[in-house]
Amino acid sequence: MSDAASIEALAGEVAEWRREIHRHPGIAFDVGPTASLVADKLRAFGFDEVMEGVGRTGVVGVLRGRRGGDRAVALRADMDALPIFEQTNLGHASREAGKMHACGHDGHTAMLLGAAKHLSGARDFAGTAVFLFQPAEETSEGALAMIEDGLFDRVRVDSVYGLHSLPGLPVGHFATRPGPVMASVDRFEVLVEARGAHAAMPHQGVDAVLVASQIVVALQSIVSRNLDPLEPAVVTVGAIQAGDAFNVLPDTARLLGTCRALTAASRDTIERRLREVAEGVARLNGAQARVTYDRISPATVNHAAEAGLAARVAEGVAGPGNADAAMPPLMIGEDFARFLEVKPGAFSFIGNGDTAGLHHPAYDFDDRAISSGIRYWVGLVEAA
Repeated sequence: MSDAASIEALAGEVAEWRREIHRHPGIAFDVGPTASLVADKLRAFGFDEVMEGVGRTGVVGVLRGRRGGDRAVALRADMDALPIFEQTNLGHASREAGKMHACGHDGHTAMLLGAAKHLSGARDFAGTAVFLFQPAEETSEGALAMIEDGLFDRVRVDSVYGLHSLPGLPVGHFATRPGPVMASVDRFEVLVEARGAHAAMPHQGVDAVLVASQIVVALQSIVSRNLDPLEPAVVTVGAIQAGDAFNVLPDTARLLGTCRALTAASRDTIERRLREVAEGVARLNGAQARVTYDRISPATVNHAAEAGLAARVAEGVAGPGNADAAMPPLMIGEDFARFLEVKPGAFSFIGNGDTAGLHHPAYDFDDRAISSGIRYWVGLVEAA
């Protein structure tokens, strides 16, 4: 049986694994059922090494090819879900209230397990394949936790690759690019401290709501006036919290938001200007702004050679014209970026078709993509 036919025959079994993972989602590092399933299957496949508890709850499997060779390539899938109430009404819907695989991590884990089973049969490749099953991607903590737990001291890795479902891209198609493929992710909070008063006598106080509103508008000038117009970036205020009465000017107002950038220089400029703008607008109005700015994860920057290899393998799987090697970057974030800071590699996308978007309560991974995903991982191991 050819590789393609063998993998196609395996895809149905992998889809069942995927649905079982979907039924029992875990948040952040709390991925016990999924991690146990992964470790049990890797051992059943006859892996040379299976390590649990890497980065608290991550699982690492090591598989050595029968053709010798000293190259080692790492393949990563994420295992965690999101704090979302599922609205799919599917037979395999989440059985954990308020927890849901709404970002395809169930599919990512299942596809990588499928590749693990296929490759462990004949081991018809040179070098070593290292399978990384990571927790806490959604909180941008898992990759760094695995690295700080000595991942790359415990297993030697020359390059590392990731794959993610993407709604809007046709099922089984692929996309990647060299250079920045996803943005850095930062979180900010602006606490406006003013002076409360009766709403009918605003002249006796300083209106925290008015000051906060001016700050929201002024922050939009950062991207439009402080950055190169050809440099993508985002400054978004996602929440405004102030007061609880219709006839009172509150003492304080709180803004929460996120900033995204593709380069370190833009990221630095955004943070600096956000502080200056918020503090300056508040001061002009007789108030004070206290800014907290947290850098959560860096931009995901693909290495050119590895991105090229990923694109060639993807085209071999999907066919000419079905693997975009120069996709536009996305302003979402990915803590796979942490791996790319210490090892060369590339992050790619596999199509999920015309479905609900990522992080939507009606999203579901399309099982028709499974065979293409397994073939991609297998082809990448054989090529790398």
